[in-house]
Amino acid sequence: MAVRLLVVDDEPSMREFLEILLSQEGYQVSTAATGEEGFKIYRSQEHDLILTDVKMPGMSGLDLIREIHSLDPSVPIIAVTAYASADDAIRAVREGAYDYLSKPFQVEDLRIIIRNALETSRLRKENQELKRSIQGRGSFANIVGKSPQMQEIFNFVEKVAPSKAGVLIIGESGTGKELIAKAIHCHSPRRNKPFITINCTAIPENLLESEMFGHQRGSFTGAIANKAGLVETAHTGTLFLDEVGEIPLSIQAKLLRFLQEHEFRRVGSTDEKKIDVRIIAATNKKLEKELEKGTFREDLYYRLNVIRIHVPPLREREEDIPLLIDHFVKKFSAEQGKKIQKVSSLAMRVLCNYNFPGNVRELENVIERCVTLEPSDQLTAENLPAKLTESSGVSAPSGDLDIPPDGIDLDRALDNMERKLITRAMEITGGNRSRAARLLGISFRSLRYRLVKLGMESDDIVQ
Repeated sequence: MAVRLLVVDDEPSMREFLEILLSQEGYQVSTAATGEEGFKIYRSQEHDLILTDVKMPGMSGLDLIREIHSLDPSVPIIAVTAYASADDAIRAVREGAYDYLSKPFQVEDLRIIIRNALETSRLRKENQELKRSIQGRGSFANIVGKSPQMQEIFNFVEKVAPSKAGVLIIGESGTGKELIAKAIHCHSPRRNKPFITINCTAIPENLLESEMFGHQRGSFTGAIANKAGLVETAHTGTLFLDEVGEIPLSIQAKLLRFLQEHEFRRVGSTDEKKIDVRIIAATNKKLEKELEKGTFREDLYYRLNVIRIHVPPLREREEDIPLLIDHFVKKFSAEQGKKIQKVSSLAMRVLCNYNFPGNVRELENVIERCVTLEPSDQLTAENLPAKLTESSGVSAPSGDLDIPPDGIDLDRALDNMERKLITRAMEITGGNRSRAARLLGISFRSLRYRLVKLGMESDDIVQ
């Protein structure tokens, strides 16, 4: 189905030009000569994007933006003005416009802004749909991902959740293995029963057996009362063994017996207790190598590894990074009572170029830090950790800063430096101005202004 665009402009020649141009681009275009007519058309049939003039008799473009966003605040609107007024542009953006263009504008600028607006709108709708479906099913509410790998995991979780089979989740630290385990539990018939986590790395070896299976009073020094273990607490629910590869051999045999018989004894007791519990285990280790080294029992490995889920590292699902950034910015902004609305292009580029060895957990920590330190309504690169900005390849310009005895022409020197940096950015991006702007950490409009100011702009201009 063709993308529907609505063009609202009181100038007949501009309406006709835009209709022809955008139709040639493959869009389905409607036009209106007034704001009132444009609003009537939009109410009769929703459009994917609106392009409106700001200065019009009657209902102005700003009024139209307000009226349309009262019906649907998510539809992207691009404001166009023949008046080179920064105030008009700022007011349009404040009213909710995605972006603005000042006449005269370049055809390619228009194409790029429309494509970006539609892509942003598509991603937002995709993410909202995913969240709605996730929340409706009561599970993946804290897992964000549209990559094929994550979609495959979501589908697999729905398939295996209803069974009682054990699940082994493997993946690097910070990839969200516990969230996957909780999703399985929430999809299962046990969803209203306990979900109990045992962190096998956080409990000392001499206490692990007692924590897992409980103990009887007097069974060891400090056992002053009978205590139920976490296995017993998880009865009728799900027991999640986090970092199961760290369980010492001395306890692996007892865990294996419990998995086979669903029975166990508290430390110091001879009574057998029978438990109904589903086991989900996770590890960041390659258990096959642990088998070779003799540090993990082969029979326990096969008992745990009935159903296997691999959670990929963040570097292998880069398309999820912008969604995760948006998710965490909203989360921490709400928690801290801030109103951070967006992420600067430079900050987004740095974050998307970073390798994230700590995976989603590291990204979450970085965003929490940035939100905490950010005083404005936009998350900027200034508050990113140094290791991120250094790895992104973005660095401050270097050079000889000496001033000769007879002085310098500062404006000319700055223009020359600016020209060199823009030229280099254009070379790196093969002339793609949108990517060059992101590389320089400035907006597309700012780059366009600088190109004109420095006499570097092309002649392909729409008057």
